[in-house]
Amino acid sequence: MKHSMHNWMRPEPIETTLERLHRFGYNSIEICGEPARYDTDEVRALMENYGIECWGTVTIMTEGRDLVHPDRYVRIGTITYMKDCIKMAKALNGQMFCIVPSTVGKVKPLASPSEEWRWVVDGLKEVAAFAADHGITPGIEPLNRFETYLINRHDQALQLAEEVGNGLKVVLDAFHINIEEVDPLQAIRKVGPQLLDFHVADNNRKPAGQGKYNWGEVIDTLKSINYQGHLSAEFVLTIDRTPLAVRDEKPESDMELTAAHMKFIQYLGSGLINAADYDRAVEANIEHLKSVGA
Repeated sequence: MKHSMHNWMRPEPIETTLERLHRFGYNSIEICGEPARYDTDEVRALMENYGIECWGTVTIMTEGRDLVHPDRYVRIGTITYMKDCIKMAKALNGQMFCIVPSTVGKVKPLASPSEEWRWVVDGLKEVAAFAADHGITPGIEPLNRFETYLINRHDQALQLAEEVGNGLKVVLDAFHINIEEVDPLQAIRKVGPQLLDFHVADNNRKPAGQGKYNWGEVIDTLKSINYQGHLSAEFVLTIDRTPLAVRDEKPESDMELTAAHMKFIQYLGSGLINAADYDRAVEANIEHLKSVGA
């Protein structure tokens, strides 16, 4: 299996990220879905320089991005945003597009279930068709109930993919399925050939090997369904704001912050991770996965 990693967790120049991934033996990046941030020609050249592929991209569903918002112009804008992500993935020679359909952190509906289902199916039909036209495979990712109320489990994601069609598949995240599924390994088996992408974080959302997951069993389960995608690291390093903390949280000189991105990171329990701690976590994650046969 190939090893990939998201880059939204630490706001830094893309070259810093790519150099780190190269140094620790990763194969690819699942690049942050912020198309306006990147010059794709420059990023593609950097990827070639560091020997890192673009596996794909993922929606960053900050406020104002929502396929089930009652305001149709918010929905239209979200579809446009997702199409821009697909264009970026195509320009970087990516293969897949991970979709979260509603704003992360929105845990109460603003419309009826029937209205929301119609909006999300209609919106994703347009997005998935656009992805197919660009040679990108889209997948829907269930999140845990504390981040969204809309799609939390594999069976819901499979139902949505079936109704949308146009090649829409499913993305599973080890952290989320640990919370929402009765049996996380069985959820992987149930998704089977529809599994497009697998996000790696332990049960406590730390790097693989720093929680209770038996990663040997996870990898064996993925192999049993002939999973052909990448293992995309998406761990979150929490910031200790109690007297137990060993150092203060502070931005480093290479960090590139926007208010929306910072709010997104903080909502997920993290903050400004220093480069040294991040290096150790990135290395520990891939070393543990490789030690169990990934």
